[in-house]
Amino acid sequence: MRSLVAIVVLACAVCASARAQYPERPVTFVVPFAAGGATDTLARQFADRMARGAAQPIIVENVAGAGGTVGAARVAKAKPDGYTFLIGHVGYMAAAAGLYKQLPYDPARDFDAVARFPDTPLVLIASSTGRYPKLEALVDAARKKPGTVNVANAGVGSAGHLVAALFASALNLDVVHIAYKGNAPALTDILGGQVDCMFDQSNTALPQVRGGKIVALATTAKKRLPQMPDVPTVDETLLPGFEAATWYGIYAPRGTPREAIAWMVARFNDAMQDEAFTSRLVGDGYVLVPPEARGPEALAAHTQREIVRWKKVIGDAGIAPQ
Repeated sequence: MRSLVAIVVLACAVCASARAQYPERPVTFVVPFAAGGATDTLARQFADRMARGAAQPIIVENVAGAGGTVGAARVAKAKPDGYTFLIGHVGYMAAAAGLYKQLPYDPARDFDAVARFPDTPLVLIASSTGRYPKLEALVDAARKKPGTVNVANAGVGSAGHLVAALFASALNLDVVHIAYKGNAPALTDILGGQVDCMFDQSNTALPQVRGGKIVALATTAKKRLPQMPDVPTVDETLLPGFEAATWYGIYAPRGTPREAIAWMVARFNDAMQDEAFTSRLVGDGYVLVPPEARGPEALAAHTQREIVRWKKVIGDAGIAPQ
């Protein structure tokens, strides 16, 4: 009897030891965009901070293609062993459900939500030529001459495109959407005055605004951004209740062990309690999400809401699914 008890105790100890060893090898964050972009930069910042003090590093792997859906599909089909996570984005985790007739994954069913990163509000920017010094001037021009105001975006279905469509629909404006192959060329034409305006992410627009190279007409945040205190929100000027942002989160393949998700949540929470780290994020233009909105259940619910929201926006804007 004593030997049996000893065996059971030893077995339990071995199991506990095995659980305590996670992770036994590096953990991977899959970013479905090329290196150097906004999503990649944010992922690397978190990977570096979250791995601090951990037994294993968190590495970032870029799997670009089809607006992020290639990388998302890879993670959805990956072995749910706790070593592969997706850095999710509003585009391929919400809007894609309305942009594509057939997605190789289901954003709501094929993933376990883990944690929500800080948001990136968008800024409606215009060239510093002075043609549109304020939001009201731009809207007045669009109303008086329908189809003459053009709005740049980083590509069909990008956050800038969808928010511009939402904005135009809410104000019943007829504007021309000009799709570019990425944010950089779109911003270049804004700087040169070739296009009238665009909704750009706050973290990429901020340096240009500070340098006086572009004019910030409004932000899509709920409150004025501390980095741009003189720039009004769309909510306070023309559309009460208007709010939109590029949001990000960590997701795992459905069925990932609870211990792996718990470890990731713990590392994430540790990073978010680092005031020096979060202060840098805020300084770069990000908006911190309240603690109650960061966890697995909150992110899962947020993802569901956003899928429904952007399907409607896409349908109302007449954007045909690909």
